[in-house]
Amino acid sequence: MAKIMIQGTGSSVGKSVITAALLRIFHQDGYKVVPYKSQNMSNNSFVTVEGDEMGRAQVLQAYAAKIRPHCIMNPILIKPSGDVNAQLIVNGKVEGNFSASEYDKMKPKFRKMIKEQIEELESEYDIVVIEGAGSPAEINLRKNDIVNMGLATMMNCPVVLIGDIDKGGVFASIYGTVKLLAKEEQDLIKGTIINKFRGDVNLLLPGIKQIEELISKENLGVIPYYYFDVEEEDGVAIYKKEITNAIDIAVIRLPHLSNHSDFEALKYEEDVSTRFVRNASELGSPDILILPGSKNTIFDLEWIKSTGLFDKINELDKTIIFGICGGYQMLGEEIFDELHIEGKTSYIKGFDKIPMKTEMEPVKVTVQVSGNLTEDENIKIYGYEIHMGRSIFTKNVDNLFIMNNRENEGYVSEDEKTYGTYVHGVFDSPSFRQLFLNSIRRKKGIAEKDSVDYEVIREESLDKLADIVRENVDIDKIYEIMGVK
Repeated sequence: MAKIMIQGTGSSVGKSVITAALLRIFHQDGYKVVPYKSQNMSNNSFVTVEGDEMGRAQVLQAYAAKIRPHCIMNPILIKPSGDVNAQLIVNGKVEGNFSASEYDKMKPKFRKMIKEQIEELESEYDIVVIEGAGSPAEINLRKNDIVNMGLATMMNCPVVLIGDIDKGGVFASIYGTVKLLAKEEQDLIKGTIINKFRGDVNLLLPGIKQIEELISKENLGVIPYYYFDVEEEDGVAIYKKEITNAIDIAVIRLPHLSNHSDFEALKYEEDVSTRFVRNASELGSPDILILPGSKNTIFDLEWIKSTGLFDKINELDKTIIFGICGGYQMLGEEIFDELHIEGKTSYIKGFDKIPMKTEMEPVKVTVQVSGNLTEDENIKIYGYEIHMGRSIFTKNVDNLFIMNNRENEGYVSEDEKTYGTYVHGVFDSPSFRQLFLNSIRRKKGIAEKDSVDYEVIREESLDKLADIVRENVDIDKIYEIMGVK
């Protein structure tokens, strides 16, 4: 059936969000639609019902299309674990750890897989919306490209090019991107969209007219600057450093922080400030300190010690400390990596706040989970686990959760000042988030509040995003480009 590809003049120009908007628009118009991104680089991942791992951006796009996320929507996921090496996920499973040059040599073997997957999706859906990565004009990466123009030419797929005017230089970036492409690649670009515009669009029209003449490509619309109120691929950047509300939550911004989406739901608590902390001087005395997930737990714990954060955290006497996944492992007594799964360091001492030892293992746990709070079966939790390590308690402890069809999970100290869990997305549960935050509110003497359902907010935000894009982009022209009446 029909397909279209969204490429950008660079990273963070809005490709993922515009792809999500188009998917929701096409769905609203009665079409059966599906997202696809052949290669994604992100430590913000998700586990499907089948236990496969994929990028969160394509999960959001699946929700926009009103379908269940599946790893075929993001068959190649690159999870950086250092400046050079990364873990490679192929069709939801770990392929291994590779350097950038090693992976580049592997790309040609994935071409057949990608072609067959897109053809399979075309046979099952009315429209496939494909997202590119970064910029198609990175001339050093063109040879083995499988995610931008290399994919578009292989599939003979029409392309819409996105430029971000908020960064400045949008006309130069559009012109340069098009002119660095080969003639057959330029021919696949059927139009451009200017994203994140502020001000009077009439002042932009002379520039649009000139760029259309210079590149012989029609402008399909100008999207006003709009803060998309749901998780983005680089969502950490939107969090403020200031404390602006009554409850102060500090998250350690680890060098290899993973799954920053764990904190999205906290943004919708009106009396909560969630901020990311890089060093000891920024920490202060937060009500809650979160040690988040990490793609390289031992390295990031070494970093915490080198910055002075380790000692500073140990000095906190009133703060509740909450560890998630890698952060949960850090709160234990010791972490062993004798097989060097994560790196060269084979052992490190943890915070010793949880009586637990962790051994890194080559088999990765990827599973969706659900359960309830041990103290109240009405407090439901749900989420997913993604981790390499196996943790064992060194003495009897109080678990945090009773899991469905699994062993009890997590840890809570007797004084309820230390928490830990392997469950990503634990704060997405409104009942658990409400209970946890209301305990803080009571201690601070402020009014208790009901927590909103994050899934409802996500749906409302996707509909609002679709309305804005529909209003400012020539959707009829996009249908025409795809050959859809």
